[in-house]
Parts: sequence; structure tokens; C-alpha cells
Amino acid sequence: MAITAKPHGHFLAGEAGELAGVSGTTIGQWARRGYIRASQSGGDPHVYSVEDVAEAAIVRVLLERGVRHADVRRAVRQLTAYGDWPLSEAPLATTTHTRRPLIALCEADGVYALADRGWQRLVAPPPLEDVKLRLRRAR
Repeated sequence: MAITAKPHGHFLAGEAGELAGVSGTTIGQWARRGYIRASQSGGDPHVYSVEDVAEAAIVRVLLERGVRHADVRRAVRQLTAYGDWPLSEAPLATTTHTRRPLIALCEADGVYALADRGWQRLVAPPPLEDVKLRLRRAR
């Protein structure tokens, strides 16, 4: 079910990055690459909402855990049913004891791992670590 909500707050890239724990330059790069969006403006300067910052914080967590950039983009595209901010709305986790961490979607009917061909149901899910929203200051 798509969740459509009005975005809240107005943050420039530097402010959004500080809240998400990355630089303002990184926020801009992630917006250009389609990991996040600037829901409060279409032009320059990009203006981000609290919800956009939450998405950026989740992107940061996924990348810190070793998830590939291409998999983050794929997840954003594959999770459109979760609305405008799919990474923070979907029940996500990452695999922990695998060579390359994968994004997992934990639904009521099972656990699905994001593969090159989309979501694949896992018959025997490996250990998973939930992806939880945590905002923090940039280092």
C-alpha cells in the first residue's frame, strides 16, 4: 500500500547531511543518483524534508553495512508500493553472515532478499539485522 504524505520541514543539503550523519555534498550526490529526493523543491537549491533526511540516514546505514550502491538504487525502485519514502516505510533488514550483505524485506508471509532479478523469497533466511532509523550528527 503506497503511503502518500505531506513532507515536513525545510533543510538545505548541509543541514540534511548533518542530521543523516553524512556531508551535504554526499546528500546532493545521493539525490542526483536517485537514492533520495529533495521533496521540498524541484530546482536549486535543493530543499529536503524530514522524511528525505530519514531516507538518507537509511542509505547511510545500508552503505556502512557493505550493501552495494547498485542494490540501494534497486531497492528504491523495487519498493515503490511503500510510497514516497520507501526505505523508511518498508520493514528492511540486511543479511549479516554472508560474503556480501544483501537487503532483506521482512513481510508477514516471509523474508525476501533483493537480487538482480528482484525480490526472492528466502526458504531458510540467514541471520538478519534490522534497519532502524537513527539520525545523528555528522562527524
